[in-house]
Amino acid sequence: MARTFDDATRRNIAELCAAFTRQLPADAAPALKRAAVAIALTESDDGHGTAFLLTRRSASLRAHRAQWALPGGRCDAGETPVQAALRELHEELGLALAEHALLGMLDDYPTRSGYLITPVVVWAGKRAAITPNPDEVASVHRIGLDAVEADGAFSFVSIPESTRRVIRFRLAGQQIHAPTAALIYQFREVLAGRNTRVADLEQPVFAWK
Repeated sequence: MARTFDDATRRNIAELCAAFTRQLPADAAPALKRAAVAIALTESDDGHGTAFLLTRRSASLRAHRAQWALPGGRCDAGETPVQAALRELHEELGLALAEHALLGMLDDYPTRSGYLITPVVVWAGKRAAITPNPDEVASVHRIGLDAVEADGAFSFVSIPESTRRVIRFRLAGQQIHAPTAALIYQFREVLAGRNTRVADLEQPVFAWK
């Protein structure tokens, strides 16, 4: 399905997010540290389609260095997930958005490293001015929604260390794993009008720390 970058697409995605029934955190969630990431929608590289922003983390970071990630991080004391996602967007990419940019929120995803991540879907606008913070971000990429909606974009494999399936998102010959792949997958499912849960999708062992 072609998704041109215009107000009709913004309204459509907002309606799909509103129709999504967000699942409340499990009982174990209070023990996890809260975090939030932004699924920030902007125009694609060709200037016509809709894309989201994906980063490659700096190789100098202490944790999850050089991995693919949605912009985001830990919630500060007193912050809501929306506030945290918008703050991290600004800190990592220099992208300043107000809370009215919010289109919706997806399910919280518990990570092996002790975080509960809330995905926040926002409309970043046309040719959003992006200035990556080199201390945190090695590169920024506009990933067209057609790439995540394509057949075969996601795959699932088994590993001996877990009974849960590991999800992988294939992008330009590379494999992106959970939590990022799981959050993108659920967004893809929301775009299709489905309430698909992803909390049971596993991360690869290298991401468990």
